Amino acid sequence: MQDFDQLAAPNYPVFLGSEIQHPTADQAYFHVLPVPYEASVSYGGGTALGPAAILGASWQLEIWDGKGRPADRGIFTHAPIDVNGTEALIIQRIADATHKIVSQQSFPVGLGGEHTVTYGLIKGLLEAGIKDLGVVQIDAHADLRDAYEGNPYSHASVMKRIVDLNIPVFQLGIRAYCEEEAATREAFGVHYLDAEDLVPNNIQRIELPDNFPKNVFFTLDIDGMDPSIFPSTGTPVPGGLGWYQTLSLFESIVKQRHLVGFDLMEFAPIEGFHAYEFSAALLAYKMMGIVDRYNH
Repeated sequence: MQDFDQLAAPNYPVFLGSEIQHPTADQAYFHVLPVPYEASVSYGGGTALGPAAILGASWQLEIWDGKGRPADRGIFTHAPIDVNGTEALIIQRIADATHKIVSQQSFPVGLGGEHTVTYGLIKGLLEAGIKDLGVVQIDAHADLRDAYEGNPYSHASVMKRIVDLNIPVFQLGIRAYCEEEAATREAFGVHYLDAEDLVPNNIQRIELPDNFPKNVFFTLDIDGMDPSIFPSTGTPVPGGLGWYQTLSLFESIVKQRHLVGFDLMEFAPIEGFHAYEFSAALLAYKMMGIVDRYNH
């Protein structure tokens, strides 16, 4: 696994580097994969700066997450994926890195970057031989357009690329989508509980359908949470999920299925407002803690 160590950039901030010694790749269960990719954002920008901001802010975290020490499983931070070249080439680089992580029985944690990055992570899981795979998505947007502004690799099309692979999807917190996406939901049998049901009713846990795949990848777009918590995203939409609700929903999924990875996408730091960077880093670490406690 020496190739992983060659990917590690000595001058790049590593997750929780103030608290733990950076392990070798084969010593770590959690593998943080930063992908500063930003090519198709359609409103505010800045997602390319998200991974570095989250990694830097993670140095302010406590190693104890309130319930455990997920860092004791080992957290290896990769150098950021090279995002030069075509979309297809960048997606394949993400897939190759994910494939290597999964092949050594480690757990990928993607940090974006625009939501297109998730497609590369899913592609890597499939190439690593993961079968019976489903995706659970927290997001403000359905991301089910076949193409947006002529680009099939747009952040607004990432979930369409995934359902095109016959991967079942369960969407949580959606509150902005078009008629095309509503039709795609019906055509592909996409499961969903939208924000207008989740938020006013303060739903903290969901039950996945009995026939939903046993292996699940969880993708969390920061804009799925309410802008009062994370205005630091390019496409904010009011009426989103709260902090504890998001973590409770995530925990309910982990308790029901085998999680094979998760990502945190579309974080766009706001200069001078480090609270949002810290919150994103804490969110990622809290999610690692839930995985550490409940994933089997």
